[in-house]
Amino acid sequence: MIKEKILSPFQKFVNLQSSTGILLLATTIIALVWANSAFSESYQSFWKYEIGIVTDSFELVKPLILWVNDGLMSIFFFLIGLEIKREFLIGELNSTKKVMFPLFGALGGIALPVILYLVLNQNPDTLKGWGIPMATDIAFALAVLKVLGNRVPTSLKIFLTAFAIVDDLGAVLVIAIFYSGELNLVMLGGALGLLALIYILSYRGLYSEFVTIIAGFIVWLFFLKAGLHPTLAGILMAFAVPVRQKISTDEFTDQLDSIVKNIKESTILQKPVLSGEQLELIDDLEDWSDKYRSPLQHLEHKLHNWVAYLVIPIFALANAGVAINGEGGLETALVVNIMICLILGKSIGISTVIFAARKLKLIEVPSDITNRQIIGVSFLAGIGFTMAIFIAGLAFNSSPEYIDSAKIGILIGSFISAILGYGILRFNSVKGKFGPAPKA
Repeated sequence: MIKEKILSPFQKFVNLQSSTGILLLATTIIALVWANSAFSESYQSFWKYEIGIVTDSFELVKPLILWVNDGLMSIFFFLIGLEIKREFLIGELNSTKKVMFPLFGALGGIALPVILYLVLNQNPDTLKGWGIPMATDIAFALAVLKVLGNRVPTSLKIFLTAFAIVDDLGAVLVIAIFYSGELNLVMLGGALGLLALIYILSYRGLYSEFVTIIAGFIVWLFFLKAGLHPTLAGILMAFAVPVRQKISTDEFTDQLDSIVKNIKESTILQKPVLSGEQLELIDDLEDWSDKYRSPLQHLEHKLHNWVAYLVIPIFALANAGVAINGEGGLETALVVNIMICLILGKSIGISTVIFAARKLKLIEVPSDITNRQIIGVSFLAGIGFTMAIFIAGLAFNSSPEYIDSAKIGILIGSFISAILGYGILRFNSVKGKFGPAPKA
């Protein structure tokens, strides 16, 4: 029952992610054209422009690209945190049976790309880029499945979504453990103390969006000064947002009936404006609606469009602009390594582990998903745009030539993975086999 109340319609989520994928592609092309045009210097200088706050006792100044990657992307990570919490509490990962299928896929999709990267890498300076091919870009991957329409079953889309959530969780842990700087224990203690206070208040039913935003900014600042990547504050703050409503459905409907009845009784003549009594009743309705609405669902719903249509496109515009013929040159071996890890590491890792786990009866694959579809969606998992570029920036933050090389490997590898995945799925199924696509 709680799942029906809280969980957003899956088809609406797929449609939103598909639109994001199209917008991501557009902004990526714009960034590439801008960075390789006669105006390439303006691209670099714009994102390197420093902005911030300076006082006698405090200074926070960063290039614009770091405000995007460290600041704006914290909202993206906050949304990921909300999605992870929802999936594990009431979604597709809320039971052992449900979680095992995508979990084994994610383990294979994380382990083999990392192993391949370490085996193929011959340059000690690029060794720390091993985390780049780990995560799947759910927006691009679902956009490809959206194009296939009813040629693929809904259960395959659900698997890809759940798999990507587990994938993202793994990437977040890697960022926290391996891609953070030297720790300032005082600042870290302040962040953890504030987080603990917010968690306790949330557990006791004391939750406020305003307090969450203020506390989130303070935790973000503490993490930044502590040496941890500040976007992790977004994930941890999301876990403090309660999923349950403050009142039950019965209590809400009783109050709703009472308010509707009172509004009708207070209406004597039809007027273009409401009476004072009616305005008070409308305020009561809003108060009761706030109590009935799940805080997690409400925030997730509000943030999805902002992240999909603003945060991620700005991130792509700021980070995808690679100068193909840049002065620093490219590390060809790094480009090829990342391509192989995304194309072969993901596809072989996911499909092999899933087939082995099914053979050992460790997981149960839905009956409407074929082996070929598992292979096809495993190739789509090689689309590693957003998180891969993000980790590349962390791994090679002092080596622009390695960052550009990594980005080119990500872009080419993701493109080939998308083409191969689409081809396998497109020519595997007959259109209409799984019925008409459900409406959002």
